[in-house]
Amino acid sequence: MEKKNLDWEHIGFSYHQTDYRYVAEYKDGAWGKGGLTRKADIVLNECANILQYSQQVFEGLKAYTTADGHIVTFRPDQNAKRMADSARYMEMPAPPEEMFLEAVDRVVRANAAWVPPYGTGATLYLRPYLFGTDPVIGVKPASAFQFRLFCTPVGPYFKGGAKPLTLCVSDFDRAAPRGTGHVKAGLNYAMSLHAYVEAHDRGYDENLFPDPVTRTLVEETGGANFVFVTKDGELVIPKSASILPSITRRSLVEVARDRLGLTVTERPVALAELPDFAEAGLCGTAAVISPVGKIVDHGREICFASGMETMGPVLQKLYDLLTGMQMGTIEAPAGWIRTIL
Repeated sequence: MEKKNLDWEHIGFSYHQTDYRYVAEYKDGAWGKGGLTRKADIVLNECANILQYSQQVFEGLKAYTTADGHIVTFRPDQNAKRMADSARYMEMPAPPEEMFLEAVDRVVRANAAWVPPYGTGATLYLRPYLFGTDPVIGVKPASAFQFRLFCTPVGPYFKGGAKPLTLCVSDFDRAAPRGTGHVKAGLNYAMSLHAYVEAHDRGYDENLFPDPVTRTLVEETGGANFVFVTKDGELVIPKSASILPSITRRSLVEVARDRLGLTVTERPVALAELPDFAEAGLCGTAAVISPVGKIVDHGREICFASGMETMGPVLQKLYDLLTGMQMGTIEAPAGWIRTIL
């Protein structure tokens, strides 16, 4: 198959309109039959629920060209389950898992020419999303919804690839206690935008949002979970009811335990103990793992032993294992890889 004529190694993490996307409608208490469309624009009533009250959830996953030329996705069933969990909390009807997986398969097949070639460092990013469409002026859930999925080829999320990042401890809250921090809703990301711009203006790559109750515990950034490594090689995962359950993080935990034999602990992580860690990183679909070299807590610099030049050795092993599975050079656990073409 002839690929699109793109500079795959330099496309950046940005939107490129591809040929097809998937859409399905929920009306009168039932999902209609979904299908592909070439139309990238969405027409909504001015009073549509999504525009007035932000009733929306979304997902993010990728399709990869493997070393042997196949096109695959990584654990899309887990994205379907997480969307269902998010939708339930947001009073929305989740697309059935079989519809979700059908949408993934059909969009990837229809846009196969947009899947970056193996070895370029680029991937095809898939964005499934669900939102309320009927006019709602009083504050209440919608009764009609659209489920859509589009794709776009992307390069690395952070410019410079694996270069360690510098973060600052934010004065803002990403999510309220017992709020929506644990669901993948667009409104959570909207809450982080002002803090993100302010951090960038001050020369930082991202924010570290502490817990909103005591402001003494590590939660996450605006779009990724934290992972830490102790000086003894133990992997430590921050635990909180308002942290989004990352599929990449869950996969790293399983790989660390089962393939590397590491001790993995999920527990609350105090800001005060950050200097005790040897390595720090951010994990998520977009970047897999991005190393963190320094965190600045209101003027106090916390520098990790792994430094500002390369990813630490433990996180590097985890990154290599997980990306190797995604790219087909390392055997993945049963059920993790869904072959599409």
